[in-house]
Amino acid sequence: MATKPTSLLDEMLVAWAYTRDGVIAEVKNLPESALDFKPHSAMRSTRELVQHIIESSLLMSGELPRPDGDFRRKSYPALLKEHAPGGVTRYRTKAELIAALKATHADGAKRFRAVGEVAMLQTIRQFDGEPALRLTWMHHGIAHEEYHRGQLALYARLVGRVPALTKLIQGG
Repeated sequence: MATKPTSLLDEMLVAWAYTRDGVIAEVKNLPESALDFKPHSAMRSTRELVQHIIESSLLMSGELPRPDGDFRRKSYPALLKEHAPGGVTRYRTKAELIAALKATHADGAKRFRAVGEVAMLQTIRQFDGEPALRLTWMHHGIAHEEYHRGQLALYARLVGRVPALTKLIQGG
């Protein structure tokens, strides 16, 4: 990080960049053959999990900056279709998933910067119908991504790899 955050929005964008970089590191750490791995038939595969992270971030960075943003203005599937036109299942290979993670993060950060901090301090209606500050909801989106980053780390262990974060902490 070249400069320190000077606003709440900057701080959130730094947090999101850290989280996204961690997700990318976990994906890079996995072999291509692990993309179809799923610990249980009722769970997402690695590929599906990464696609979900991409899709969720598109929803977050698409809806929060909208002046009329409202997570209940359309059904959840309709919001996903709006913010992820063409869907995310087209990202299949490890290289495509990593490129999409990078591109969607860069585009999302640009959208948040363009709308500015004052707009992000306004309320939005959440999926449960309750109001929340957009910046607060962005925190939720980042936490959601960290949750799935943890799943990717577990998947790494289950396919015989040391998670990327563990390697980083151990100096590897």
